[in-house]
Amino acid sequence: MPTYSRFLKEILSGRRDSDVKETMNLTENCSAIILNEMPPKRKDPGSFFIPCVIKALEIGNALWDLGACVSWMPYSVFITLDIGELVPTNITLQLAYRSVKYLIGKVEDVPLRVGKFVIPVDFVVLDIDEDAHVPIILGRPFLATAGAIVDVKQGVITLKVGKDSLTFDLTNTMHYPSSLSEDCFFVDSLDPLVHDMHEHLLISNDPLELALLNRVGIGNIGVEAAQYKEKLNTTPLGEE
Repeated sequence: MPTYSRFLKEILSGRRDSDVKETMNLTENCSAIILNEMPPKRKDPGSFFIPCVIKALEIGNALWDLGACVSWMPYSVFITLDIGELVPTNITLQLAYRSVKYLIGKVEDVPLRVGKFVIPVDFVVLDIDEDAHVPIILGRPFLATAGAIVDVKQGVITLKVGKDSLTFDLTNTMHYPSSLSEDCFFVDSLDPLVHDMHEHLLISNDPLELALLNRVGIGNIGVEAAQYKEKLNTTPLGEE
């Protein structure tokens, strides 16, 4: 059986009739490309919502958001739930459109009931308008704690806690997010950035003040501040 290169060479040179039908052995790569079946394209299934309960409040649409690094709720929902004291925090959140939200605080170990499971959740609380359709957002820490396995194609979420599992069919509840969840499609913590910039945020832009605070080596105006410091050290008291 001739190889493909020899067959093609004979066709191009006219030594082989192109109408003759022959069987050619294809390489493994060629066979894979020809026989590969492309999966059918699917539309955006929308966001995942599940019902849950916090204390006596039944929440029909809690948004599961893999783009959120924290679980959070508006301050009005926190007041309604009355779930304890807020713990101060210096974490700031960056939303999808790059705006920054400062937190009022956080509340830890809130018992959240999903089906037969009760899962402790840490919520951060924001001073933001409450969305009637999406009162809370459950982020990646909750999904990891609950052992969530998401099948986007089938529209199914399975929770695994210990040896028990619970499956939600969300094909009838998935829809496009409301205004609140659109804003929070991506929520990232700026906590490391805040700590890195903390020293710079406390520094004045006044060279004289920097010299008095002995911070002449910090900032873009360190040279001018050093000159002030040298003059202060060499000028006797009472002289200008």
